[in-house]
Amino acid sequence: MLSLRRHIVSGPHVSRVGACGQVQAPGQYQRTRNVSTSSSTSTEEDNDLPLAGVRVLEMGQLIAGPFAGQLLGQFGAEVIKIEAPGTGDPLRVWRELDEDGTSPWFRSIGRNKKSVAIDLRQLEGRELVKKLAAKSDVIIENFKPGTLEKWSLGPADLHPYNPDLIFTRVSGYGQTGPWAPRPGFASVCEAESGFRYINGFADPETGGLAGPPVRPNISLGDSVAGLHAAFGTVLALLQKQRRKAQGSTKKGSTVDVSIVESMLNLMEGVIPEYDRKGKTRGPSGSSVTGIVPTNAYPCKPDPESDSNSDYVVIGGNGDSIYKRLMNAIGREDLTGPRFERNIQRVKRQREIENAIISWTSERTVDEVLSEMNRAGVPVGRVVSVKEVMENEQLAARGAIQAVDVTSMDKEGNVSGWQVKMPATYPVIDGVSPKPRWAGPDLGTHTEEILRHELGLRTHELARLRKDGIIG
Repeated sequence: MLSLRRHIVSGPHVSRVGACGQVQAPGQYQRTRNVSTSSSTSTEEDNDLPLAGVRVLEMGQLIAGPFAGQLLGQFGAEVIKIEAPGTGDPLRVWRELDEDGTSPWFRSIGRNKKSVAIDLRQLEGRELVKKLAAKSDVIIENFKPGTLEKWSLGPADLHPYNPDLIFTRVSGYGQTGPWAPRPGFASVCEAESGFRYINGFADPETGGLAGPPVRPNISLGDSVAGLHAAFGTVLALLQKQRRKAQGSTKKGSTVDVSIVESMLNLMEGVIPEYDRKGKTRGPSGSSVTGIVPTNAYPCKPDPESDSNSDYVVIGGNGDSIYKRLMNAIGREDLTGPRFERNIQRVKRQREIENAIISWTSERTVDEVLSEMNRAGVPVGRVVSVKEVMENEQLAARGAIQAVDVTSMDKEGNVSGWQVKMPATYPVIDGVSPKPRWAGPDLGTHTEEILRHELGLRTHELARLRKDGIIG
């Protein structure tokens, strides 16, 4: 069985990587690193995580790249996040802000990471990053294609100094092809993947969109691309181990993830159905084309409930489940040979849906849940975040975890609080790893990393800070 863990050699730094000079010449690099201190004491549980001993240099911002870094860090990787001095990742100031001016969202996506503020637009800053890359296993970046090459930080620039480096790149349309240079935010890529076209309500005459497509109120494309990037990184780490075990001389890997292709991976049968049958799947409102019954159904308002929603989702599309559903709502007349298979039910969708709506509309959400659970029919409430936070199942599994935040203002005053965030999954051997610390203040680990990993001295750090190269 292959393991992603590898031995980390600790010890004094070799002098070949000078404090302010160039990275040493290719072929002379000695893979030796110091184990730097972290924001949380390492435990036996931390050291047993699947990616313990893997170092990731994250040069991404906003969502896609940083979400990949979050996933890798939660499972044990040491993630060093490179940010611009003074401003940092723009996500730090997106949406709701805490008293210190930082987004709680950043505290979540930045969990377990070490913040190092280096100005990549300055040559000396890029040289520092090269030295860190020479001591890393993985780079994650989500700049527009060509940006890192312009800064001499692309794979061709860094592989000579670290032949085993895995370069994980996330962009709108990929690193190749005629659209590669285009900027591509998730919203745009969701549209170009065909995803937005199938979300909304259909025109009854054309089957196409009856109005603007409906957007999920999250950046789905970014998160899906981040998942693909994390998965691709783990595959590349396994491939690197296999190559070494087989004595292969091939070095380095580039993982090329595009948001539009990541969304394409979610599109199920849309492409093969169009290819073989010429069918264009259109929007389907709150149901799913070709699967009956599965929908969101209205319930009777409950004056004693403080819920924001009076809807339930019922998934009665399995053949045996459908029969139990119809029996539970007293519509045995909609069972039998004419309704036995999904392909038959699709032809009578309106009749079936109206029967379910008629039944749910006379009952509260809790009453529908009780009847459906008794009948063994999959059912769930349509809930807001308030009810998610109160969910007993999620609480029992530790799905939402409170993490301490420590923040320091410009005057050096320290304050602290807790922020709740989703745990990272999957659960492995019954364990979902707990966040070791929340997303740190900008530049919290700059001196720690540059001092311990690159051997910079106090006066050198002071000069770099004065020149605006680090922060």
